[in-house]
Amino acid sequence: MGFGDTAKKIQTLADKAERTYQKINELRTEVEETQSTVVETSDRVQALENEMAEQRAVLDAVATEVGVDLESVSTEAHITDAEEVAATKRGEDGGDEQGDAEHGDAGPDADESPDDESGDDDK
Repeated sequence: MGFGDTAKKIQTLADKAERTYQKINELRTEVEETQSTVVETSDRVQALENEMAEQRAVLDAVATEVGVDLESVSTEAHITDAEEVAATKRGEDGGDEQGDAEHGDAGPDADESPDDESGDDDK
């Protein structure tokens, strides 16, 4: 092995090191940008949470003045949302008879017992 082979290996190693260094710098820049974005997003979320709390306080004051029970209104809204989610979930399940039976919904043959498969045994 001569000096030519060694020089070639050193040059290859130096080229790989340079590419690695460039890639690390690119990644460092991306990480810094991501961190900046996270901080900005956090600040925006905090501002929105503060604004929402202010709006909630105003809403509470107006509701109290008008005589509306916000807890019952909120409860009703949550129930309605839950019902809509459940209906959507049932729709996504495909509404097949087996899926309906698993959810407590009876299929068209639910009134027949398993012992009465033909329906004509007692006649």
